[in-house]
Amino acid sequence: MATGHSALRSLADLDLPRSKIPQRNMFRLATRAVRPIARYPLARAYATEASGAGKLRLSFTLPHQTLLSDVEVTQVNLSSSEGDMGILGEHVPTVAQLKPGVIEIFSATDKPKKFFASGGFAIINPDSTLNINALEAFPIEELDVDAARRALDDATRRSTSAATEAERVAAKIELEVYEAVVTAAGKQ
Repeated sequence: MATGHSALRSLADLDLPRSKIPQRNMFRLATRAVRPIARYPLARAYATEASGAGKLRLSFTLPHQTLLSDVEVTQVNLSSSEGDMGILGEHVPTVAQLKPGVIEIFSATDKPKKFFASGGFAIINPDSTLNINALEAFPIEELDVDAARRALDDATRRSTSAATEAERVAAKIELEVYEAVVTAAGKQ
């Protein structure tokens, strides 16, 4: 057995019967087993001052395509599982799960761009960069509101007639996505 407390990972490493270990030493041995882990304090991350004050660098990717790569924007609005977010430069670092909904991108020079995303993640880094990784996304103007309403009606029927728990869960997810598509397409 190696010497020093760093090699001690559990009381079983001592190879002694439990009755031979005094009770007061058990706590000391247990704390020595985890002490090397506790020596490293956690560092809190804050947003650093961005090179272009108030600017945000955006990359927006899908598994099969990059929509935007390292583009300077002023603000991005999106729907996350925690609620709607408005992201500006120097935002607090965050990882957010995206809900089906609209991602709105503002820049100082162009008109706002709107995309419908079916879900994914948004990662806000301390250096004022935002990475959006979505499963699927389309420009809002490409959505067909009538087709979305028909699909929503079909999904509603399937959710009410689902026989198994798995069918109910799948129908609920489908319903949530189509409701978001209809809402987004209606706001074009």
